[in-house]
Amino acid sequence: MANMSPFLMFIGILLSSIMINHLPVANSKQWCVSMPTATYEQLEDNLGFACANGVDCRPILPSGACFKPNTTISHASYLMNSYYAQHGRTNNSCFFFFPNSAMLTSEDPSYNLCIYK
Repeated sequence: MANMSPFLMFIGILLSSIMINHLPVANSKQWCVSMPTATYEQLEDNLGFACANGVDCRPILPSGACFKPNTTISHASYLMNSYYAQHGRTNNSCFFFFPNSAMLTSEDPSYNLCIYK
């Protein structure tokens, strides 16, 4: 086995540690949902933003699986998470686009036929 220079060994260790931090952790799925303290105006803005930016808003319509409960916070949570999922589940896709009104949870918010992806 060839000797490796200290510099190359350092680079190898550095790159390995960077890559390890980007690996997904088993069972670490998160969902982006509305904060309980979010205002009605913030939630309405979040609904409008998600629907205007490619999220399928049909599930929160009266005939949709996520219509009930018919509350702004419930509808916003579903759409915010849909946006988050469509955009790589990054912190930016939750917190930047839904400022001061979003939080991440590790508890699946799905219920009945309303499935959060």
